[in-house]
Amino acid sequence: MKRFFPLAFLVLLCLGCESNWLPKPPGYNRIELPRHEYQRLEQGYPYQLDFSTHSRVEADSFNLGEKEWINLDYKEFGAKVHLTYKKIDQSTDFKTLSNDAFNLTAKHQIKAYGIEEAILLTPNGYVAVVAELSGEVPTQFQFFVTDSTSNFLRGAVYFNSALKNDSLAPIIEYIKLDMAHLINSVNFGKKAEIKK
Repeated sequence: MKRFFPLAFLVLLCLGCESNWLPKPPGYNRIELPRHEYQRLEQGYPYQLDFSTHSRVEADSFNLGEKEWINLDYKEFGAKVHLTYKKIDQSTDFKTLSNDAFNLTAKHQIKAYGIEEAILLTPNGYVAVVAELSGEVPTQFQFFVTDSTSNFLRGAVYFNSALKNDSLAPIIEYIKLDMAHLINSVNFGKKAEIKK
């Protein structure tokens, strides 16, 4: 009987081992998202807009010559929204600015699974073009808002993280809602006239 137990243990050990085991997939941390709250950006810029109270405005450190360019830093989420502004005039026309915006979005086609674009009319009468990118791309949401005659504001959301976008999905959706509010709140000071 004493010899039977070690022999039975050895048989069970051999039968229990398989060569095709899979490791457990990694889990993701739970993310607590705050309520959406907004404040107005008005002074010192040729545009006004509402931005999240959970982000802070900072100057664009990559192009200090452009005083109207800012970043909305979501430090808690490791994300930034880059906002660039251009005045439409004889040296910088609408067609050039819009083509640049579409080309910057198109550069992500290599890694993107898909790009969905939509054209919107904001409550203030401006045209907005929104691009949502899916896949492992550095920016999941890009947009521009314009009156097509004098002002052009472009934005792009970037994350400072190497995490997969599926683990960032709740944060991406949270910031998309903030960007939708921002887009709808943009005002260039003078309401655009809609041509019929």
